[in-house]
Amino acid sequence: MKNIYRSAAQVTVFSTVEKFLSFVYRIILTRIIGAEGLGIYQISLTVFAVFLTAASSGIPVTVSRLIAKSNAKNDITGKHSAVTAGVACTLAVTVPIALILFFGKNAFSFLFSDPRCADIFVILLPGLVLTSVYAVIRGSFWGNKQFLAYSVIELAEDAVMVGVGIALIFGVSDPVLGARYATIAVLASYIFSFTVSLFWYFKSGGRFVNPKKQFKPLLSAATPVTAMRTSTSLLNSVIAVLLPTILMSACGLSNSEAVSLYGIAVGMAIPTLFIPSSFIGSIAVVAAPELSENFYKGNTKSVRYDVEKTLRAAIFIATILIPILFAAGGSISKLLYDNELCGQIVQVSAFIMLPMCITLMSNTLLNSMNCEKKTLIYFTIGAVAMMSCVLFLTRYLGVYSYVLGLGLAQIITAILNLRLLKKKCEGTGYMRFTLMSVAVIVAASVFGTLVHGLMQNLLPLFWLIVVSSCLIILFTLAILFCLNMISIQPIKKMLHKN
Repeated sequence: MKNIYRSAAQVTVFSTVEKFLSFVYRIILTRIIGAEGLGIYQISLTVFAVFLTAASSGIPVTVSRLIAKSNAKNDITGKHSAVTAGVACTLAVTVPIALILFFGKNAFSFLFSDPRCADIFVILLPGLVLTSVYAVIRGSFWGNKQFLAYSVIELAEDAVMVGVGIALIFGVSDPVLGARYATIAVLASYIFSFTVSLFWYFKSGGRFVNPKKQFKPLLSAATPVTAMRTSTSLLNSVIAVLLPTILMSACGLSNSEAVSLYGIAVGMAIPTLFIPSSFIGSIAVVAAPELSENFYKGNTKSVRYDVEKTLRAAIFIATILIPILFAAGGSISKLLYDNELCGQIVQVSAFIMLPMCITLMSNTLLNSMNCEKKTLIYFTIGAVAMMSCVLFLTRYLGVYSYVLGLGLAQIITAILNLRLLKKKCEGTGYMRFTLMSVAVIVAASVFGTLVHGLMQNLLPLFWLIVVSSCLIILFTLAILFCLNMISIQPIKKMLHKN
């Protein structure tokens, strides 16, 4: 477990820097191309994500698991065969899709709520092939526990996007042109990660071999994961079309107003909820291969231990961050985006972070134990709830119907996932920890609101956020410690060792 913690810490550091770069870049985009430009950019990327997810999303995690299975059997050829099968499958799907979309772009204009998005979308099509191949190689990094290579490439990819993007959009005033330049930067990052990942794969001893024996297990395991993740992207794409359309027809907004509102909610506010994904993703990436190996070896005790520790880590992260966003979300949004509505959405949606964190982690754990079909069913149930909210409540709640739908979807999926994990790993102790964390979140949120309100007129905006956030964190940690939900023993051991 020490290696897991060390690797998770390593991946987390790189991922945190990467997310920070992306976050700063999104602020810069918002400041330069505005909410309308960001909305156009977001819609184009959302539609592209549907095809990217359909082409390859389930393959990397399956390749990782097949490599872990091969490692458990000391089957070197099986590892290379899994990667080769993954590349062959993704190329067989992405190349035809990219060609059809490029030459038939006029026939697919119905995919976009704003016709200006279609030309921007076409720029991304070469990246569909390149980044799908990179995704497979990334899966091989996970399975072989080459987390440093994975982390460096991911960070460098993001740095390329940010650097190229800032260079291109600097001084641009037209929102459509700004969205176009930002999309070119995304393509440049895809080209970079594709080139570097292939170079590193072959340099570290990887090769392409006969993939025949891995096609069947790859497709069998990858199809449900791909279906779930494709459904997620498709759902987001449908909402990208549906939500602005309903806002125009039912709420009387113009096209620009509806796209801007969508950009504020989906492009500014909701991404704040995914702050924990960098931490949770790091833990999941490192723990999944280890969990798969233990699962295939029949090491039930280790599997139960991995599940309990990783779930508690995800819940702990949400417990620390939710009170900060609830209390200071308005100030944070004002500082970053200078947008009051964004701050209101952040505060209202802050509590979604807990079920979201549980869902992110539990999906990885269940998929590592051959439960892909179950997680697909659970996702579908949550997606129906989300779509129902957008369809029937937008005329009454406006853009908040999306927030409500997202919350319901995450709660439903988290409950069903935890229920299945309880069956798969009897004796795991995370339910009591989860319920106690909810109580801590409520108490810390009340404390944070009082502290933030008292200091609001005493400190400048930046220091108000810093001081109130630090006090909220200290208060939350103190409660967790008093309830014996966290321990300082690991820190003591580390300091004593040093």
